[in-house]
Amino acid sequence: MQTIGRIIAVAAVGAAAFGLTGCGSDDTGGTATTSTAADQPGGQVAPSESKGRECVADDIEVKGGFGEVPQITIPDDCDPPKQLVVKDLVPGSGPGAASGQQLTMNYALVTWSDRQQLDSSFDRGEPFELTLGDGMVIPGWEQGLEGVQQGARRLLIVPPDLGYGAGGNGVKPNETLVFVTDAVAVPQN
Repeated sequence: MQTIGRIIAVAAVGAAAFGLTGCGSDDTGGTATTSTAADQPGGQVAPSESKGRECVADDIEVKGGFGEVPQITIPDDCDPPKQLVVKDLVPGSGPGAASGQQLTMNYALVTWSDRQQLDSSFDRGEPFELTLGDGMVIPGWEQGLEGVQQGARRLLIVPPDLGYGAGGNGVKPNETLVFVTDAVAVPQN
């Protein structure tokens, strides 16, 4: 299992490259498609028929409280969101995280297409440290962790353009990512 810490720097470069090469509009006016696991060359996520609605945060089932290994269940009756979804599942306290601050986070990552856990700092017993706004993490984390308070458990549903885009480092191209994060330490100044 690869850690987000080891693949994050490569992901930031890959996401930037994806953003530069994917500048066309994705509004085709047709039926929306979503990502599902399929026998695709190169492990790509294949489009499938729309379920008729995008999932919202409340559609994702998360069991476990702050500090506990989360159990994440992604439904199969709705499409992955096209925009970043952020929801605090357990409230924190104190000031919210701001750009330039060092955060200590625990996280679990489940991929939308196969609904399997790809990575978990909880399982390793080793939280992940990052400096918010320094480009150390994928854009979905940079945006999704703004304002997080110490002690908060936050759900992030990250669309491909804010995640790993074209894929790599264990993540399939065009994959939607579901993170459950715990803010272990947020500066209190």
